[in-house]
Amino acid sequence: MSDPPPSGAAVIAATLATLPASPGVYRMLDAKGEALYVGKARALSKRVIAYTQPARLPERLRRMVSETRAMEIVTTPTEAEALLLEANLIKRLKPRFNIVLRDDKSYPWLMLTEDHPYPQIAKHRGARERKASYWGPFASAWAVNQTVTAMQRVFLLRSCADTVFAARTRPCLLFQIRRCSAPCVGRISEADYAALVAQARAFLEGKSGAVQQELAAEMEAAAGALEFERAAAIRDRIRGLTQVQASDVINPASLADADVIAVWQAAGQSCVQVFFIRGGRNNGNRAHFPAHSRADGPAEVLAAFIAQFYDDKPPPPLLLVNQTLAEQALIAEALSLKAGRRVEIAQPQRGEKRAVLDHAETNAREALERRLAEAAGQAKLLDATATLFGLPAPPRRIEVYDNSHIMGTNPYGAMIVAGPDGFLRAAYRKFAIRGPLTPGDDFAMMREVLERRFGRAKREAEAGGVPDLPDLVLIDGGAGQLSAARETLAALGMDAIPLVGIAKGPDRDAGREWFYMEGRPPFQLPPRDPVLYFLQRLRDEAHRFVISTHRAGRSRALTTSELDEIPGIGAARKRALLNHFGSARGVRAAGLADLQAAPGISREIARRVHGFFHPTEG
Repeated sequence: MSDPPPSGAAVIAATLATLPASPGVYRMLDAKGEALYVGKARALSKRVIAYTQPARLPERLRRMVSETRAMEIVTTPTEAEALLLEANLIKRLKPRFNIVLRDDKSYPWLMLTEDHPYPQIAKHRGARERKASYWGPFASAWAVNQTVTAMQRVFLLRSCADTVFAARTRPCLLFQIRRCSAPCVGRISEADYAALVAQARAFLEGKSGAVQQELAAEMEAAAGALEFERAAAIRDRIRGLTQVQASDVINPASLADADVIAVWQAAGQSCVQVFFIRGGRNNGNRAHFPAHSRADGPAEVLAAFIAQFYDDKPPPPLLLVNQTLAEQALIAEALSLKAGRRVEIAQPQRGEKRAVLDHAETNAREALERRLAEAAGQAKLLDATATLFGLPAPPRRIEVYDNSHIMGTNPYGAMIVAGPDGFLRAAYRKFAIRGPLTPGDDFAMMREVLERRFGRAKREAEAGGVPDLPDLVLIDGGAGQLSAARETLAALGMDAIPLVGIAKGPDRDAGREWFYMEGRPPFQLPPRDPVLYFLQRLRDEAHRFVISTHRAGRSRALTTSELDEIPGIGAARKRALLNHFGSARGVRAAGLADLQAAPGISREIARRVHGFFHPTEG
């Protein structure tokens, strides 16, 4: 019998023998090959050797070392590049022993196009594929929409898409309310519109004072030429510009482009608040709640947050922080390397910048207090749920299942997950029902969903893994659904998982739900019971998710047809055929001459389509 593979400190010691004394990143992997921890080092061999002596490590790191089954090493030219790679890997792999920025969503930007004679101003997310200038980021869609509206009011730039612009024959409502100069119908020349664009660029670059002086000079010139209507229009633009400048909550004169970042800790949790200052204007703020252990202090959390936060966005020239970071110079060097220019990290102690930082810190504290209050309320509901269903402890993971179909077509199942932190949307799953089953057989659909979900968990456990199993399963349905679910779990050897069916009353009224459990008669809760509201919310979220999944699947099905099976027929030709003949059936019935007459269809393509539907014709 062969010896078991080495693990823990032995794996690390074996890796250490081949480690260089150069900068790089190391990953500790568990039995499933998933990352437990990602770290960086100036000298890999000197850093990793500490893990070969678990007795000197904190309990959390001892547990990490004990679970380690392999290590992966990547060397880098400098420690700053190692820091950037470490942040990228942590953000992508989300190792459970690292501080992880788990709720980082994409940020919107303001876009001014450069591929049209009359540039468009609009909100933008995603890849920057279009030739344009971009300003941001903005903390929210609301913040960027407010800026777009202000830019329309002050600079009269169009926000419509190019297709809408090309199809206009008369000015739209935005022209009537003085928020667009109507270049689509020639109400302004290309040169005059370009002047408006230049003013808008200057404003976005922080030169609002120069723009205001220019507008004031234009207004005086118009008044001097007795063009009072034009002077009044320019006056309204100046007023709008003044309102934009005065509307910022934080608008310090000493800050042009900077991010204000403050962390606050309480009850073992952290909130990091980020304010975006661009061009001297406040682009809004957003709260983040990184995942970390209770032993991680605010400075450690903030350092890890900053490295991961700028992994997919350019850092501004200045970061104001409320904690002294342990490797502040290294982080600044890494961000400078990423930005291609100098990035400074500062912790002001007095003056206007300190006031801005204090404001961000206050926002972080208040956001964390709200989150803790919500978590406390959630904990009470989970306690009450455990009491209601006779669970041994408050459930850490609740899974809720629902199905959706229309007369048996496009059937889908869905699973949503909830716990002490609310809905865990990253854990949601959708299931396209494969069958075979009788159309509309809800029991068979539920069996398939549960077999796939828990069958996978069983295989994972048999392979030595530790699957995420629920403490409570809720099924949308009554006694029949409960029985089908119970049989499925029993067949998989998982009948110990508590299972509850939730069925609406005879009139489908919310508040009159019946609860079904094995070994108990069906029961109801008082109409205003907080636990009833909680369980309704779970059930409704599962219903919402499965309906949206079903609609998306049905939409995809509607866009597929027999034309997809014809070689050489891509999306453009398929669209041309469907637009001309109205449906795939119309294409099938069309003669060769009719197909050749369709726009965008060559003689060769027409023969190919006709031959596909009529293979026996010569």
